[in-house]
Amino acid sequence: MTDNNDSNNVDVDNIAGNVFPLLKIPVELGYRMPAEWEWHDAIWLSWPHDPLTFPDCVEKVEATYVQIIKEIHESENVNLFVKDNVMQEKVVNMLQTVGVDFAKLRFFLFDYADVWFRDYGPTFIINNNQQKLAMVNWIFNAWGDKYDELIKDKAIPQIINKTLQLPCFNPPLVMEGGSFDVNGKGTLLTTEQCLLNTNRNPNFTRTDIENYLKTHLGITHFIWLKNGICGDDTDGHIDDLARFVNPTTIVCAYEDNPNDQNYAALKGNYEILKTATDQNGHPLNIIKLPMPGNMIGDECMLPASYTNFYIGNTKVLMPTFNHKNDAVALTILQSLFPNRKIVGIDCSDLVNGYGTIHCISQQQPSIKQEQ
Repeated sequence: MTDNNDSNNVDVDNIAGNVFPLLKIPVELGYRMPAEWEWHDAIWLSWPHDPLTFPDCVEKVEATYVQIIKEIHESENVNLFVKDNVMQEKVVNMLQTVGVDFAKLRFFLFDYADVWFRDYGPTFIINNNQQKLAMVNWIFNAWGDKYDELIKDKAIPQIINKTLQLPCFNPPLVMEGGSFDVNGKGTLLTTEQCLLNTNRNPNFTRTDIENYLKTHLGITHFIWLKNGICGDDTDGHIDDLARFVNPTTIVCAYEDNPNDQNYAALKGNYEILKTATDQNGHPLNIIKLPMPGNMIGDECMLPASYTNFYIGNTKVLMPTFNHKNDAVALTILQSLFPNRKIVGIDCSDLVNGYGTIHCISQQQPSIKQEQ
């Protein structure tokens, strides 16, 4: 079976490539980071495999990936990392059973450590006339040097670029893709707990960090929230807290129960958002999303949140957790994305790795307008 898909396979160890030396910064060349709802060419993923990440549930998480790929590949290509040919053949067999179109799937072979593509993968940027694609290769230090065994995944952006051959910018900044969100018009949403943490960039001030985000993503305005949810080992990633759904609207995780561990932090973030503005000084529309209750794994809190959704070209994939608020969150998101189908993906097993759909994915924007 795999021999029939050789044109879609990329053995990254056997490709000659280079990172283009660049003297100018992205914003000087007209680049910006588009919003996630802008048109994609592809989604990037890495296939799950590690029982330490997903104790006693790797096979269940694999089934979750099958569902994610089946849903999202209908309107955008899937670039999928697998560790070796044996894993690739297994994945092909699993995807074949659900009718995946392999013409829209491309395999990349590399002995990666884990699945958190949003954080170790590149951030893709486009120039303002949408004729060029480039990438930003941030420094990845495994969320403040928490996991030495995962540091090897910092090689992923350069491995990707051996194939894509894009202009690649390499700022000296520790940054993870899950730590910020943008509206595509110049506003960036993030948290102090993560970006100002001494385990990331201890020698950089807030202004230093903002300057790198301005010059590499085309940002002109910042909204800083405070703290993340319990169980989040990334130190408060924004994609578990608040997300742009259009240039002037943010959905915000919120807990109504004052006795809940997340109540104070989420209420504080909501109050900040209620007084925040966009890049033009206009008030933002803030929509509350409920929380899916407290999920416990291995005697510790898991960072379950409905805001960890992925905005695809025609579908929004939202994590669900077999909780009564699943339907509430799906309904809210559907009202905010009238031209996309909201698809619930059961992430009750995936969240055991301390992340869900947005954490495992990275969008590659298109340089062409939607047809």
